[in-house]
Amino acid sequence: MDAVPARARVFIACAATAALLCLLPQPGVRTPWWAVVLLAGLYAGCERVARSRFAGTTHPAGTFHPVLLAGAFLLPAHAAALVAVPGALLSHVDQRPVALRRVWRTAQLALGVWVAAQAHALLGGREAVAAGDVPYALGPAGAAVLAFCLVLALLDGGILALAERVPVRRAWRGLMERSLAPIAVHGLAGLMMAVLWRSPYGPVAALLVLLPMCVSWWAFAQYHRERAAHQATIRALVQAVDIKDGYTRGHSERVGQASMMIARELGMPDERVEVLRFAGILHDVGKLGVPTRLLRKDGPLTPEERRVIELHPEYGHEMVRGIGFLGEARAAVLHHHERLDGSGYPYGLVGRQIPESARVVAVADAFDAMTSTRSYSRARPVAVALAELERCAGSQFDPVMVAALVEAVGRTGWHPAVTADDEETRPTRVPPPGAPVAGRPGAHR
Repeated sequence: MDAVPARARVFIACAATAALLCLLPQPGVRTPWWAVVLLAGLYAGCERVARSRFAGTTHPAGTFHPVLLAGAFLLPAHAAALVAVPGALLSHVDQRPVALRRVWRTAQLALGVWVAAQAHALLGGREAVAAGDVPYALGPAGAAVLAFCLVLALLDGGILALAERVPVRRAWRGLMERSLAPIAVHGLAGLMMAVLWRSPYGPVAALLVLLPMCVSWWAFAQYHRERAAHQATIRALVQAVDIKDGYTRGHSERVGQASMMIARELGMPDERVEVLRFAGILHDVGKLGVPTRLLRKDGPLTPEERRVIELHPEYGHEMVRGIGFLGEARAAVLHHHERLDGSGYPYGLVGRQIPESARVVAVADAFDAMTSTRSYSRARPVAVALAELERCAGSQFDPVMVAALVEAVGRTGWHPAVTADDEETRPTRVPPPGAPVAGRPGAHR
């Protein structure tokens, strides 16, 4: 949403307007302002801590849904929605536009909590909480959690479809399923907070429920810190490759982007899409083990030099083998130069013997090689590159992956970048054997 389309801004404005209407007090309903202030301050404080240096990394939003859901179980709908407003408006935002993102998050949470509170009240949940009847209160609380998840999923899918032009069916795919389990746990904690709040022990006892939630949050934050450290390592490796092989600077990042486009087009879950992005980024990391004189050699390579360069997938696999969270990305690093007809390297795998992740990266790698200007070849138009991939589908590339890239590029476009320095300041190079010329897309150094 860095450059937010007009239709997405209208969607956000409509959501914000609906949220404002939800905050209006209902006639004849008393608002317990002290409870609203206490819960709103608690939620804002918890969100602040989650994004402080104590966490070690930016923690995912919505960590303290228990406080919001406790408000939905305790307060009238308009008051419960108000609990989310200060924390959401003051939350840290990493990407621009900051103000618009804060308004969007505030509207999301306010609408979600308002609908959850309405569902809970309609099913008699507030009376069950006041009576301390936990078994009976589980039903209304479960309905409130479902309503909360549904609202968030609908809004998230809508903004994804409008702001990023993701097809509607794919925009909503999996949103509800991924959020339901963690929010259900938060809902149970929120219910216990509400029951203790209404008990003789009062709000102080309710705050004790947050202690185990804070412990789990801290453990999750440490996981994210470790993941951030791995990502920093990946960035350092890619920068080292870019420095060593200046002719393809930026290539790895673009292959990661193209791999992600293919994975999304195939409907892969977000976790796997992220792994394939890493696979694309790291596919050439093995070049760190190849002598620089070969990578920068002017003129054709000898057969012996070609064999040395063809070792880079195995070098790369050794380098990333110990990074546990990469998963199948390691197989892509090793096999992205295999071909369906068995004429690739390093092992000459055939067809489905080649891991799916490697088949994705192979198409992304060849596409960027053909659409990028280098010192020994001019960039081809995107349409020409896609046509060449389609021509080689079935022999060199997986037709499914090629079709997915063609569909994704046709919908969102592709903007190739120059990866070599100004040609006037570089010596003229002869295309090396296997450079991306007609008939052999992507078989580059």
